[in-house]
Amino acid sequence: MKIAFSILFFCYGFCVFAQEKFTVYFDSDKFDLTQKENKRLQEWITLNPTSKILTMEGFTDEVGSNGYNDTLSKKRVDFIYNLVQNKVAIREDFKSRSFGETQQVSKIKAENRKVIIYYLLEKDLSKENEILGIKEEIIEEVIIPENATLEEKVKLAKVGTKIVLKNINFYQNTFATVPESQGAMYDLLYVMQNNEGLKIEIQGHICCIDKDYRNLSADRAKQIKRFLVYNGIPQHRIQTKGFGVSQPIYPIPEASEAQAAANRRVEIEILSK
Repeated sequence: MKIAFSILFFCYGFCVFAQEKFTVYFDSDKFDLTQKENKRLQEWITLNPTSKILTMEGFTDEVGSNGYNDTLSKKRVDFIYNLVQNKVAIREDFKSRSFGETQQVSKIKAENRKVIIYYLLEKDLSKENEILGIKEEIIEEVIIPENATLEEKVKLAKVGTKIVLKNINFYQNTFATVPESQGAMYDLLYVMQNNEGLKIEIQGHICCIDKDYRNLSADRAKQIKRFLVYNGIPQHRIQTKGFGVSQPIYPIPEASEAQAAANRRVEIEILSK
């Protein structure tokens, strides 16, 4: 048996009882920070190396059109996100919300030009699912024979099942596949061609280092998608995601090349059949 998670209620900004929040403010019509606000943000980052960001919300004052302010609030969130990523952990299903001027709460314009960061302190991370209203439920684990073909594995799989694509390898430090990967890639293409309702997420993983600084895992997943799309598979049936080294099979640094090879993998997750 294994544990799956279903989100019953996920209201970051208003209903989560143990989350923290930090707010930065912007000058009128700006999406970058003043020196003073940047210093405040950097101090917050220094104080929160073990916290986890849940979401961010962007706001503007009423100056400008609604469409312009919606764009400006999104730019503000994107700007803050780029400053904190790789410095403070961010929830994998991170989503931002840009309200523009639609949810002003103060008569003072300067107080409405802001981004709010919602986050959890390290002491609350063990209760993360409870805090976010995520209910654990037990579902039947799918048993798939290791020696089954990819076609057989997909037939046995349920939505949410992950399947490792064996024998897909890349040239070192690149997203270019080696020639020996062609057989496995065509196996996947055949499965996609013969299962028109099948939608997948291609997931890239790397090994051996502490962080995926170049986002190589995502680029490798995208490379497999490019191959499928080039050969006629509609783009809407394929999503991609890079997990870097966040989901290793073996602890990093690996004890052997075999462990490194196992961590350095491409998987597909079944989204629908």
